[in-house]
Amino acid sequence: MAVSPQVEAEKIAGQPGFPPALQHPESVRLHLTFAGQDQAFLVVQGCWGPDAAQVARAAYDQIAQVLQNQGLTIVHERLFGSLSVKPGVMASRAEVLNARGIDSYGPLTYIQGQPPWGQGLAGIIIQTVTGNAVWTIRDQGKAVGRGWQQDGARFLLLQNLQGLASNGKAPKDRSRQIRDLIHRAAGVLEAQGSSYRDVVRTWFYIDDILAWYPEFNQARSAVYRELGLMPVNGGGSQRLPASTGIRGEVSTDTAGALDLLAVVGPAESPPQVRQMRSPAQPEALTYGSAFSRGMIIGHPEVSLIQVSGTAAIDEQGASLYPGDIRGQIDCTFDKITALLGQDGATLKDVAAACVFLKSPQDASIYQEQVAALGLKDFPAVVMVADICRQDLLFEIDAEVAFEPVNRQKVPHY
Repeated sequence: MAVSPQVEAEKIAGQPGFPPALQHPESVRLHLTFAGQDQAFLVVQGCWGPDAAQVARAAYDQIAQVLQNQGLTIVHERLFGSLSVKPGVMASRAEVLNARGIDSYGPLTYIQGQPPWGQGLAGIIIQTVTGNAVWTIRDQGKAVGRGWQQDGARFLLLQNLQGLASNGKAPKDRSRQIRDLIHRAAGVLEAQGSSYRDVVRTWFYIDDILAWYPEFNQARSAVYRELGLMPVNGGGSQRLPASTGIRGEVSTDTAGALDLLAVVGPAESPPQVRQMRSPAQPEALTYGSAFSRGMIIGHPEVSLIQVSGTAAIDEQGASLYPGDIRGQIDCTFDKITALLGQDGATLKDVAAACVFLKSPQDASIYQEQVAALGLKDFPAVVMVADICRQDLLFEIDAEVAFEPVNRQKVPHY
């Protein structure tokens, strides 16, 4: 079955006049959002029916065309799909990129994010920057991330780190794997002249999350305490990264994988970074999860907000609307709207998002709800995954690009 032709959707933040949308025969939907002159996000939404390798070939044909036409370089690449289709998807990706003269050996993260229709490729999310001043970060002989300079700061994006021992095997103790994983990330950052205290965003993809999420939280908090990220003696909160913690297996059968973003700047001119607090939800640390609701990264032209994985949780930390997917979806979007609104951003400023549904049959309800919000072309990859609580049916995380009100600088810590 051929992939239905669709028109590429575009959204521009701070850069008017982008050329009209392109028609791509046999293509999936690609959303392109520029964040000022120097960054762009590409979101590919998979589709039901065709072979996953065919979908990947069509997707990367569009991606490669955009990269070359706009002079963009990939700095973060995540693929969400069934592990069973990974070999075909990766072969198609390499075939297309190599044919276009684009390096296909860079770091990436492939996570089992089952599409609602069953087996296949749910989608792809890529962050890019302009120019050639991007370097590859290596650890243990492997490409594990990208680094780049922007507005006087250095950005370090690590991908697909896992808690493997030097022999390539994972300890049986899952909590130990998480501790080793975070320590490994800290070591890679130190080798880049940074530290884990510079981390502004983490994405934890956790195997069988419902079986051991409390233990995961304890392991993460213990390492964060060692690294000086946690409050001391009941004092005020340290700067905790925004974060997603969701079920997501990897092909190496480890307890989890980690992507992270760190922002580093000189002491005399530190990066414009601020931890966000939600007016509609408590600090996650109050119920044992060491992350912030969001982080804002200020740029002169367009600021970025990293929105943590958000679900229908009330001001006391309790789950809302049990068994009611419509209630949970509406509530979650209300919580994100309240978070973004503090800095003048809206849901229409979302550049890339991941939507996690506990049940595949709820995908059509999600589409109805998001359309009712006026977000028909919402740039999100939709997948089926367990969320951190049994009673939560819906979660979303997002990256938001918006023009700050009056272009004021974002206060930093």
